[in-house]
Amino acid sequence: MKGESLNIVQDQLEKLKQLFPEVMTEGKIDWEKLRATLGEENFEFQNERYVLNWAGKTEAFKVLQQSTTATLKPAPEESTNFDTTENVFIEGENLEVLKVLQKAYYGKIKVIEIDPPYNTGNDSFIYPDSFKENKEEYQKRIGEKDEEGYFLKEGFFRKNSKDSGHYHSNWLSMMYPRLFLAKNLMSDDGAIFVHIDDNEVHNLRLMMNEIFGEENFVGQISIQSNPRGRQSEKYFATVHEYLIVFAKKIDICSIVGASLSEEQLKEFKLEDKRGKYRLLGLRQRGAASRRVDRPLMYYPIYVNPENCKVSLEKNQEYSIEVLPKKSTGEEGRWMWSNKKVISDIDSIEAKLISHRNEYDIFIRDYLEKSGEERSRKANTIWNDKEVNNQNGTIDLKNLFNEVKLFDFPKPIGTIRKILSLVKWEETDIILDFFGGSGTIAQAVLELNKIDGGNRKFILVQLPELCDDNTEAFKAGYKTIADISKERIRRVIKKLQAEAEEIKKKKEGELQLSTVNCQLPTDLGFKVFKLSSSNFKIWRGSEITEENLETQLDAFTNPVREGSEKENMLYELILKAGYLLTDKVERLTPNPSPNGDGSYYSVNNGELIIALEEMNQKLIDTIISARPKKVITLDNLFAGNDQLKTNAVLQMRDAEIDFKTI
Repeated sequence: MKGESLNIVQDQLEKLKQLFPEVMTEGKIDWEKLRATLGEENFEFQNERYVLNWAGKTEAFKVLQQSTTATLKPAPEESTNFDTTENVFIEGENLEVLKVLQKAYYGKIKVIEIDPPYNTGNDSFIYPDSFKENKEEYQKRIGEKDEEGYFLKEGFFRKNSKDSGHYHSNWLSMMYPRLFLAKNLMSDDGAIFVHIDDNEVHNLRLMMNEIFGEENFVGQISIQSNPRGRQSEKYFATVHEYLIVFAKKIDICSIVGASLSEEQLKEFKLEDKRGKYRLLGLRQRGAASRRVDRPLMYYPIYVNPENCKVSLEKNQEYSIEVLPKKSTGEEGRWMWSNKKVISDIDSIEAKLISHRNEYDIFIRDYLEKSGEERSRKANTIWNDKEVNNQNGTIDLKNLFNEVKLFDFPKPIGTIRKILSLVKWEETDIILDFFGGSGTIAQAVLELNKIDGGNRKFILVQLPELCDDNTEAFKAGYKTIADISKERIRRVIKKLQAEAEEIKKKKEGELQLSTVNCQLPTDLGFKVFKLSSSNFKIWRGSEITEENLETQLDAFTNPVREGSEKENMLYELILKAGYLLTDKVERLTPNPSPNGDGSYYSVNNGELIIALEEMNQKLIDTIISARPKKVITLDNLFAGNDQLKTNAVLQMRDAEIDFKTI
């Protein structure tokens, strides 16, 4: 306590740092970054100092800040249990998808786990990120693709050769906006895990320091993914890759550590009324363990030799003095202060060390604390067999009749290990926007079965065409996204079959007609596809003599020709800030001769969307349902301005947020 008033300047800097950690460099404002972050036009980075910079960084900021009018179109026919599931698969370019998800999923994702291109020199990057792309390029990127609906490699896929002068810059420009948008989606206690290897690990750390804040770095894990090593390399056979971990807010991060191994559980072999425990020495070991390091932590503890209880006061019962001495005879120190010892005295006991003929002090370290399962800090080197990349290929081949459909899929064991480090709540979501073969989905579904969890996943994968000469193409899969979706379907069928087998076995053993057999609570996934908006975009600031008629048409009739009601419904749900998995009901309380009188109720009536007709009776019905927000089409009021005026006034009086499109 300095006795000084609040440092206003420092307080303001801290607030700015919380909002925009990317603009702070070594504790000071980087004015160029701030100007770029706030979208100043005609801006370029110029000054040289300690900062991650690359050719194209200014353009990356522009790409990041460019808004989108795209939406997600539901595909129930490609889904499993579309109406009830809370798992989501999105087919589309991930930068645009991340932008589309911003409003509805802002701050709602517990874990992000991605395996982006490693930039090995053989990666075919997708470059739809140009700030200067024209309308035709944009439409092709977000949904209006070729005649068959697929992305073509020409124009969208380019190999990022190491011979390129912008080899690292290209990769950084691809990753920066995606990671920035991903951070927005994370919950305050969320964490992000990014796989990478030696090609870009240095740049990834610096980039994530800038986006997430260096203070939110959690760890860099080395994963022994190839125990035999890559013999094709010139000098060393690389056996590992990395996993970079950052928190949204380090102080409340949900990473809790790994479950104890069987060997570690065996250490808790003592037991009392509070449960199983082990004894840990109270004397500090290792670093800063001398008296001179922490003088106040050097004090006597007194032992009662009759029952081995301890006290900080010497008397007739507690007569034997014990001091924290090192094995060398040097004065050491205790781990706990005397106040901590007094408050936890019931967890401390003495033991006579027979070979030294003296007492030592121990803490009872209980297996369960506050009713929660005990965990341990995970090591930063993972060399378990389950993280071997070869297992990823085996996992996938086991599902697809030994056909190799995908190169280098991540092992399920690696994903399970990551998920086991996180404290999960009932509605938590994991996002992977480099979905690949869909390992995340399989890991989540299987882990939910094992531990009874209810984790939800969102996978994003581009419909990238499979090469004609691949096993995947020969097996009938046109795109990587097709492989991912089919993998999820097969995992669901496998889990259902396993449950049926267990059920039959139990029925045979117990001779019962019905046997409860636990399955994951959610065996399904909704498929959505990135698409252009169902509504015409009114651009009043861009009206010219040539496009006046088009713009007026957009103003009077906003719905694009061919737009389907279900597609419009989900676009409005997303853009109103509701989740893709919120409950949707179609209600028809007042059948009408001019239409069916239906409207959609979203999230148990919080949002009501009317797309078919609007009349006074329907308005009264909607108001009586007491929603928070109502959205309808403006052209449903065509020719009846009085009805629209009354609707606006009635909704306002009922404190309902009323919007027309």
